[in-house]
Amino acid sequence: MKLQQLRYVVEIVKQGNHLSAAADALNTSQPGVSRQIQLLESELGVDIFQRTRNRIIGLTEPGEHVLAIAKRVTSDLAALRSLKLDLESVDKGTMVIATTHTQARYILPKIVADFIKRYPSVELVLKQGDPETICQMVDDGAADFAIGPETLTPYPDLLKISLSEIPRVVVGLQDHPIFSVPDLTYEALAAHPLIAYDFRYSGHWMVMQAFRRAGFEPRISLSAIDADVSKTYAKMGLGLSILTNVAYDREIDVGLAARDASRLFAPSRTTLALRPTTYIRPFILDFLSSLSDKLTAKMLRDAIRKAASRD
Repeated sequence: MKLQQLRYVVEIVKQGNHLSAAADALNTSQPGVSRQIQLLESELGVDIFQRTRNRIIGLTEPGEHVLAIAKRVTSDLAALRSLKLDLESVDKGTMVIATTHTQARYILPKIVADFIKRYPSVELVLKQGDPETICQMVDDGAADFAIGPETLTPYPDLLKISLSEIPRVVVGLQDHPIFSVPDLTYEALAAHPLIAYDFRYSGHWMVMQAFRRAGFEPRISLSAIDADVSKTYAKMGLGLSILTNVAYDREIDVGLAARDASRLFAPSRTTLALRPTTYIRPFILDFLSSLSDKLTAKMLRDAIRKAASRD
């Protein structure tokens, strides 16, 4: 059994079971990848992948266990490499953050700026995506950690730590009638078209659940993937947008107004996600500690150790 074979298993799954895409990502040939998988299956005595007409269509039940082990092994190897780099230099390297637009645009800028001043030799990479995508980046080893809202997918191999709750507001044109009603209600909001988040965001499914529990089905005029786009169309009079309150700035968002909606809608819960099997370099621990007062280096190490022991 070779480490290379385990890497191939992980990459094939990562590439949606496409051998050619996996071979390209690994800078090798498709026949070479196929041959190594066959050798691994022969050595283990089980089929790792389900096949039809020589095409891989998914994992077998034993293959699911092989994948879990392969991901742990490759992740541990990456952790050893990080440890080697850390021993060579404690304040140099690369930190990859996977995050959503709201975090990158409204929450992280000051934290990032302060970090860069403290660690000028660390290259910081921001990768944006929806909540599911950023967690998948961490799960695949393409990012050190993710910062974003809750996800519908559980991601059992990731350690998730709650960071904060951000209240929601209704945003629309200043002269929109919603800002003159005495009490903000689901009924009052449902009477107007809404600009909603994409369904992959908690800002969509949590808001829609609240409406439906109250017996209303709002009319969605447009779905968007970030707050700035939502505000652009709200400013055109196409509807109201329900956003986190950090996304509205009275001085910047001229022509728009906001009204507190925390009584109607649950807050957006910001979560940190990371791989508990990964060695966390000191400068990454320092960055994470700046996200919340409760995220001390000791708390993070204890949480990582506890999560890793469960595996």
